[in-house]
Amino acid sequence: MPPGPPRHWPPRRGATLVLLAAAAALVAACSGEEEADGGAPQGATAEARASANDAGVDHDTDRFAERPPEAGGLGGSGADAPDWPWERAAAGEDVPAEVPLEEIVEGGPPPDGIPPIDDPVLESVEEAADWLEPEDPVMVVEHAGEVRGYPLAILTFHEIVNDELGGEPVVVTYCPLCNSGLVFDAEVDGQVLDFGTSGRLWRSNLVMYDRDSRSLWSQFSGEAIVGDRLGEELDRLPMQMVGFAELAERWPDAAVLSRDTGHERPYGRNPYSGYEDGDPFLFDGETDGPLAQMDRVVAAGGDEDPLAVPLERLAEDRVVRTTLAGDPVAVLWAPGAASALDDADLADGRDVGQTGVFDARADGRELTLRPGQEDGRFVDEETGSTWTVTGEAIDGELAGTQLERRAHDDTFWFVQHAFRPETRLVDGS
Repeated sequence: MPPGPPRHWPPRRGATLVLLAAAAALVAACSGEEEADGGAPQGATAEARASANDAGVDHDTDRFAERPPEAGGLGGSGADAPDWPWERAAAGEDVPAEVPLEEIVEGGPPPDGIPPIDDPVLESVEEAADWLEPEDPVMVVEHAGEVRGYPLAILTFHEIVNDELGGEPVVVTYCPLCNSGLVFDAEVDGQVLDFGTSGRLWRSNLVMYDRDSRSLWSQFSGEAIVGDRLGEELDRLPMQMVGFAELAERWPDAAVLSRDTGHERPYGRNPYSGYEDGDPFLFDGETDGPLAQMDRVVAAGGDEDPLAVPLERLAEDRVVRTTLAGDPVAVLWAPGAASALDDADLADGRDVGQTGVFDARADGRELTLRPGQEDGRFVDEETGSTWTVTGEAIDGELAGTQLERRAHDDTFWFVQHAFRPETRLVDGS
């Protein structure tokens, strides 16, 4: 028999938890000071995020100013940045918008107050092991022949990384309020875009802006929702959230985003401790169905065939077999990654596990994956080959085979339902 649900998978502690220490926690975190243990209710989160201003960096006039517009810049060091959409609207201009501006609310800090990383400095897995714990959650992106790891210990404080993999521009994003880690191709119609944090939220989700037009983009959908680029959409790239130990084992030669960001932050500490036990921040929508708003789900399928697998059920079954747009897929779970929204020390958060969504076909045949005898291993019925949560066969007839990774997100039910209310819930195999 495969192992049952891990003992370290506790039930959610309930939204009534009193979390009043969070205001001081996030204020201290954003100023680079140590913070006390605690969590974040609505008022505390608002006050804390408002303190996240990083006034020392002018993202409109640094390296982007020298770039021509077709390369995502302002066209010259003397160029003026466009007005913000809310400034244009206040001046009486009819701003192109899919979403009413009054629904896009201030989240606390001003634009780029939560500073994106524009010149990422990388380190080796061995160097990263000096400060990352085995359970530290890391977003892994494998693209254009390169593999890169982005620790949530860093992304929690920056939310956006403008980067290149294999010479191709990408934007790596993480919204702590939705626990949504998404990666996009940063080129749109031949133009490379650089993104910043607008300081606004829509449906409690990060609203990005591009520095070329200052159009506003939804992080969750990857679509421009206000401004001159209205309706343009970023192409989604697959990523996988794993524990650092899994990254080190599967991709020992990967490059890892380092703490050399140009900003003083207590990386590894958690400004959002306890957040997942409360209510969504600045969200007043309804969520139908059997799940609570802050229940974790593995979401895939985008707008074409949106589905969600409840994480608690997936942790019990280890494998859920379903389809995406008619194709067979396997949704996998293994222990080994901490919640980034639980404990004041991020790596000490409860083990919410590692997930992957893969095309369930290899070598011209459909595979039926089952949990293996060993934690974090899976076996296919057709060949008896052994697979990891990263979709790689490590033993048996198919050893060395890599399943095709499908874009997915480990997020909360409230945001998945808010953006894709037609989502199909897949509750077990």
